[in-house]
Amino acid sequence: MTEGVRERGKARRREAILRSAYRLFAERGFDATTIADVAEAAEVSARTVTLYFPTKLDLVTSHLEEFTGELSLALAEREAGVTTLGALEAWLRHDLEDGEGDELEELWEVMIDRNPQLRAIANSRVTEAIQEGARIFAAEHGDDPDSFAPRMVAAAAAAVVSEVYLAPSEENIAAAMAFLQGGIAALG
Repeated sequence: MTEGVRERGKARRREAILRSAYRLFAERGFDATTIADVAEAAEVSARTVTLYFPTKLDLVTSHLEEFTGELSLALAEREAGVTTLGALEAWLRHDLEDGEGDELEELWEVMIDRNPQLRAIANSRVTEAIQEGARIFAAEHGDDPDSFAPRMVAAAAAAVVSEVYLAPSEENIAAAMAFLQGGIAALG
């Protein structure tokens, strides 16, 4: 019981730090905000902030790293017989159904929009995730991960996921999956 309480406390503290950082980065800018500013806003010590996030850049990338890590895990650990696209759809439905972190997601988007240098870093991370997606899709289909079809499918899937998060609904998820299925079929 104590371990569960301790873990929940850590998770709340971590999220409070991220919320504070994202809000400050959006309001003041990334360069103008210090770890001490984040600590004060989150009502923790600067040392606590750096225990969770050693650098300001770690604050920025942690949300995206967590997101892409969960997706990669869902694709890699899918059950036998479940396609990459099927695993993507199941993960997407589960993640959107969960509903946790909606405010954090919104803060992250605002922070990224207001800090072009952070947008570039996020785009770099997304490119890495697309390359990983291409490798997974290619392995499923016996293709070279650097060939056109796997790269195209992974790039389209990344765009679809992004758009579904902007307008989450059952109808949009169904349309997105149909779009991807049609695109895969068109590639042959």
